[in-house]
Amino acid sequence: QVQLVESGGGLVQAGGSLRLSCAASGRTFSSYALGWFRQAPGKEREFVGAISWLISDTYYPDSVKGRFTISRDNAKNTVYLQMNSLKPEDTAVYYCAAGSLFVGLRVYEYTYWGQGTQVTVSS
Repeated sequence: QVQLVESGGGLVQAGGSLRLSCAASGRTFSSYALGWFRQAPGKEREFVGAISWLISDTYYPDSVKGRFTISRDNAKNTVYLQMNSLKPEDTAVYYCAAGSLFVGLRVYEYTYWGQGTQVTVSS
């Protein structure tokens, strides 16, 4: 069982930066793939970044590539999402997720989810 708690969301102007954190419980954190997803009102939850277990390979969709960076600190049981050059279309609730697989790019591949943190980017 893994419990995830996100933090770091807020209001930022376009072009600004935020760093989201996701703290996890559980002693096997290092063996999980970790991901970040977001969901805007009226839209489906979408993938924004993933990091594999063991070798920490990272994956991003084209919409955030070059602007977002996912990283993990297994000693702190924490995964981060550094978001730079934010755009109004990045506004959404951001969720972290953990799954018992090498890496996941899709919602259904993850078992554990946080409660989400709101990110609002003003123009």
